[in-house]
Amino acid sequence: MRAAAAISPDVLEQAAEWLVRLHAGGVSDDDRQACERWRRAHPEHARAWARAERLANRLGGLPPDLAMPALDRPRGASRRAVLGLAGLLALTPAGWLGWRLAQREGWTAAYRTAAGERRDIRLADGSTVTLNTASAIDLRFDAAQRTVLLRGGEILVQTAQDTAASARPFRVRTAEGWVRALGTRFSVRQREGRTDVAVFEHAVRLEPERAPASGFLTLPAGHAACFTDSRAGTAADLATGAGAWTRGMLMADGMRLADLAAELARYRGGIVRCDPAVAGVRVSGAFPLDDTDLALAMLASTYPVAARRRLGGYWVALEPA
Repeated sequence: MRAAAAISPDVLEQAAEWLVRLHAGGVSDDDRQACERWRRAHPEHARAWARAERLANRLGGLPPDLAMPALDRPRGASRRAVLGLAGLLALTPAGWLGWRLAQREGWTAAYRTAAGERRDIRLADGSTVTLNTASAIDLRFDAAQRTVLLRGGEILVQTAQDTAASARPFRVRTAEGWVRALGTRFSVRQREGRTDVAVFEHAVRLEPERAPASGFLTLPAGHAACFTDSRAGTAADLATGAGAWTRGMLMADGMRLADLAAELARYRGGIVRCDPAVAGVRVSGAFPLDDTDLALAMLASTYPVAARRRLGGYWVALEPA
């Protein structure tokens, strides 16, 4: 069987541009008809478009930042992404899958932190974003918006007053929807299937992706809540020590040992496991995140648990003493 002829890079780039345009919000019938004319103009166009549709359908569409409505994308900012997408159309499906995994894990993000690292980013409008351990963000700033895309992990945002004439909204985009700042200081954490938000000053509005506007939640200072892509949860008082990670501390007030172990694991280059026999032990105290070995030693000296290390400390098991 003769192998299919290669498709030129220029045609793949055109196919990528059409794919992005047709997956964006507000696409018109004229856009669809223009794409159809382009597809019919040459057999190579048809082959490139079939490849683009096949990959997009197999993976359930484009990454969220490429599929954002046109008004939510910076003017010209998708150009680099289109070029990258064109390159991926020349790869095997495995190459595309690898790129999707890299996007999800934050490997391709503009700003990221390693395990145990924190980083302060000053934005163009004077706002600041602090990345917690193993976190990743991209930025979408233009004449119409100020958007932080949280790829993974946790951030603390301190917004500045926008000096642009258009009074651009400040929002954080997560896998489940939007967090709109209402002049505020707040944290956002991406978890599996949900977004956690804590507000320290003023207020934010939680806007789940698939919820109607009536389902949005305004969250005032001193409160926290989570939301999925379909609904916002109930506001609750901030937990003791919320936001203490920005000072390198983990504050526990009657926290289950299993939950504390899971938190410490975020700040280590390794694994922390908790034996079910001690998982329910209630722990209180202030534990240093910049020295998790010291935090584990504090646990072992205060509670009836032992921190047993294996594989040179990569694997730590909290077990009955």
